[in-house]
Order: sequence, then C-alpha cells, then structure tokens
Amino acid sequence: MSAQAADLIETNFVEFLLSMGRAGGAVERLDDEIAWTLGGSPIGYHNAVVRCTASEGRSGFLVEEWRDALRQRSLPGSWHWIPGMHPHDLPRLLLDAGFEDGGDEPAMAAQLAALADVPMATELQVTPVEDASALDEYRQVLAAGFGEGPKEADWVASVFAIIGLEPHSRWRHFVGTVADDPVATASTLLTDSTAGIYFVCTRPDARRRGFGAAITYEAMRHAARTGATFAVLGSSPMGQRVYERLGFRTIFSTRLFELDG
Repeated sequence: MSAQAADLIETNFVEFLLSMGRAGGAVERLDDEIAWTLGGSPIGYHNAVVRCTASEGRSGFLVEEWRDALRQRSLPGSWHWIPGMHPHDLPRLLLDAGFEDGGDEPAMAAQLAALADVPMATELQVTPVEDASALDEYRQVLAAGFGEGPKEADWVASVFAIIGLEPHSRWRHFVGTVADDPVATASTLLTDSTAGIYFVCTRPDARRRGFGAAITYEAMRHAARTGATFAVLGSSPMGQRVYERLGFRTIFSTRLFELDG
C-alpha cells in the first residue's frame, strides 16, 4: 500500500492547497521544476511550494526565488517538504535561506473498505455544511481552536463560500454539534477515489471527549458512500494514535519550512 498511498496523499494535498489558493485569487507557478501558490491567503501555510523536482544545480536558485517572491509581497509563506522532492538537500537549502523548520508531521492513509465500526461519541450530531448559517458555525469552531484563530477561520470560510457548498461538490464540510452547540469541524476533498480530510478541529472547551475522532469517522463514512476507496490526512504527532484507531497508517513524514512575512 505504501507506494500507492504516498502518491494518493501527495496528489490530494497538492490539489487541496492549489484549489483553495485559486479561490482566494492566488498566482500559481506550475512547471516541470516546481509548483507553488502565492497571494491567495494571508496565512503562510497556504502560500506554499507544493512540488519540486529540480536538479541540484537549480535547487538553490528556486529556493531563493521563492523567498524573494514572498518578501516582495510582504507575505508569510511555506515550503511543504516531502521525501520524494528533489534534490534531497532541500531542507538544508531552506534553512540557509532563512526558513524555519516546523518539524516532522505524519502523513497518513486508510483503506475505506476496511473501515471499522468504531464506537463514537454518541452525543455528537454531525451534519453537512450546505448553507451560509452552517458555514458560519464551522467558522466559529475554527476561530476558537484552529491554526491562527479568527484570521485563518475567516479566510477559510470565505474561500469555501466562493468554491460553493453544493452537495455534489468535490469539497464537503461537516459541523458537529452537542445540544445544537457547534463544537467540531472537518472537511473532505475528493480527488478521484481519494478523500483528503482537512480542518479537523474541536473547540478547546469541548476537547478530550472524542469529538475529533467522531467527526473524522463520519467524514470517512461519507467519503466511502460517495465511492472513495482511500482516506488521507496530515496529522500532528499528538493526533497520530487517535487516527491509528480509525485505521490510518503513517506512510511518510512531512516537514513544514516557514518564512515569516
């Protein structure tokens, strides 16, 4: 499964960043050496290099070009490094250029045909986001407990509103509520038979009650019903064991190199 799963993870993740960047008005560079999305977001994670297959003679130049493009626009940005990128000394070149190493994070995959019937938090009600009111509930949860807080949540919600909330979209979003109070989120992106799971978040005051696992499980079940055969995601090291209980296995580790704008 590992070689196939690695390709599925990379393909879905690249489309995740590019599609959100396009909706935000980003400028793209897509050629045989490198792929990036720039300017569609105020969040460094989403102004990103997502692919690089350069020669050793070109790699240092491309790192400097990416750094200069960010500085010229006064934007924060990132380079999402995976083991398949070329050349293999990219981490050193990025550090030399002033990028900060955010450490390793597991990239994981699960076969949906083997989706186990895992007991979940029964009090959590998970519903799809299909209108502006539900999207605002999704935004509220992200603002309380995800990434850069309200700044990131507002941008994410605005991008998803542009992409659209149609039931048959490649993007689907979910809100988990307890007694009508929104406490958890998750999103899926379909690329062929793969469902990427993103923006899994539990509001801080509702954590340690199994809601993150429960909404991820419901997102997996929805993906399986739409014909997906694999689910993929990026985990924090702390969340790795939670996802393993849902059937995910670590395929490789990614590293996020960030430059402050």
